Amino acid sequence: MTARRTADTARCDRNALRIVEIRMLDAARSTLLLVDFQARLMPAISGAAAAIANAQRLAAAAHLLGVPILATEQNPAGLGGTVDELAGRADTTVAKTSFDASAGTGLTGLLSPDRASIVVAGWEAHVCVLQTALGLAAKGFAPVIVQDAVASRRPESKAGALQRLAHHRIEIVTTEMVVFEWLRDCTHPAFREALALVKDGPREAIGFLRRG
Repeated sequence: MTARRTADTARCDRNALRIVEIRMLDAARSTLLLVDFQARLMPAISGAAAAIANAQRLAAAAHLLGVPILATEQNPAGLGGTVDELAGRADTTVAKTSFDASAGTGLTGLLSPDRASIVVAGWEAHVCVLQTALGLAAKGFAPVIVQDAVASRRPESKAGALQRLAHHRIEIVTTEMVVFEWLRDCTHPAFREALALVKDGPREAIGFLRRG
């Protein structure tokens, strides 16, 4: 009987710990990371336009809600700069040659431990996004992958990347999840503008970013 109570208690403790570990995204504890949205990659990327549109929404919401934005560019001498739709939106852009943006690029030095939830969008899902997420997790950050704002040349590569990331307990979310979790409440002063980003899409995002 005692053994059974002990097992039950341990199970309850594990469940309680799991509840504690589950967190919604908090704008005050988040950073948005835009990985390698580069112009010369775009023609080969499946779903590139949709990923860019959602990245625009995320960037506009981040500006609206005070979330820092970082970006990376893979070998910009060969692959060019960030696409026009997102160029200049990041507070800092880091050039890199490693596929894992957290490896020796100086990126982690720009990340604050107080903003350890790293919301990740970018290309390619199965290469730089995947390796960056795993690298950040290994360094104690909490990467969160925005599935409708990442893409690869082939859809099956993106699907495989998301499956592997989930296997490693890295959270997979959507653009709207991010925006509404950052807001938390419809009484938020920025609710109407943020809602417009979700409903009206890139055009509203572009307008907000230009105003900002």
